Amino acid sequence: MKIKQSGIFFLGIFLAVGMALCGYFISQTIYNAKVAINTAEAKGLAERRVESDIANWKLEYRVVGKTRLEIPELYKQAEKIQQTIVDLLKTNGFDDNEIEIGVIDYYYKEYRDKSQKLVDQEHKLIGSISVETHKVRKVSKVRSCVNKLIAQGIDIENHAPTYRFTKLNEIKPAMLSEATKNARIAANEFAKNADVKVGGIRSAYQGSFYIRDVGEDYADTGKIEKTVRVVTTITFYLTE
Repeated sequence: MKIKQSGIFFLGIFLAVGMALCGYFISQTIYNAKVAINTAEAKGLAERRVESDIANWKLEYRVVGKTRLEIPELYKQAEKIQQTIVDLLKTNGFDDNEIEIGVIDYYYKEYRDKSQKLVDQEHKLIGSISVETHKVRKVSKVRSCVNKLIAQGIDIENHAPTYRFTKLNEIKPAMLSEATKNARIAANEFAKNADVKVGGIRSAYQGSFYIRDVGEDYADTGKIEKTVRVVTTITFYLTE
């Protein structure tokens, strides 16, 4: 009889301990779930106005003749124009390593009437010169000098330059820090209205960095001045 009573006693102890542990884990689960629910998601914006550090600019020139016999002379004219442009670029501060001289290409076109009789022909030479430089402010000034050559009768296509900002990695850390601070400011405003406090970060999502021409929504190569923008989305814990 004593053995049975002893067995029942120990069984009761095991059941009590088991229920206590079960209750602990259940309470922990409820607590963790409560913490997870008490969060606030906020977005933080950071913007910088920067200046492009690389400009690419292309010039094309052409000479045209009416007969095949003119081709040798056309090449001489094309080479003379090429040298004139290169001299102008160097005179205005561009170096040899910033100037790339392209090949002079030959194009032939003929015109025929309804009976396929040749009525005209065109022999054209087209050359190009490209500039890649960090002297971005100088490009727009020198473009006006090239236009003076056009006024002299030289057939030059003065393409619009493109401007790019390539030093994003240098400003990324500071911008992400600023965006995070702004997100916390927004979360604090929410917490103040809810009579709670903002705690640590539960999760964070870094949006893409966007580089756009100042004042433009989509264009990103037409202006020297750029706007760099990033938005972070951060979920904060809230505490009482």
